[in-house]
Amino acid sequence: MAKLLIVDDSKTSRKILRNLLETNGHEIIGEAVNGKEAISQFEKLKPDAVTMDITMPIMDGIEALKHIIALDKNAKVVMVTAAGQKTKMVDAIKYGAAEFLTKPFESERISEVINKVLG
Repeated sequence: MAKLLIVDDSKTSRKILRNLLETNGHEIIGEAVNGKEAISQFEKLKPDAVTMDITMPIMDGIEALKHIIALDKNAKVVMVTAAGQKTKMVDAIKYGAAEFLTKPFESERISEVINKVLG
């Protein structure tokens, strides 16, 4: 069972992801609503993987990704994007993102991606 951190400014998105991931047997050890919180939660909780929304207030997912990879170059960060954020996806890969999920979430795709990342 993997320990995961969910980062999204949308309470609904966090709830949907939590339900889907828990259904697939993963443990959600923390949630964060922006990139700044994500970094401190990452340091404190040391999750096996992180789902990171790209568009958030205070600090976006790309900035948070850079900080997390700087803390742990082996961190597994799965970026969550809304349709049409191609440029940001390219940036995220450049900065070390492990994989992508797009909203709206598809249950099978989520487990596929998380299992692949945890490999």
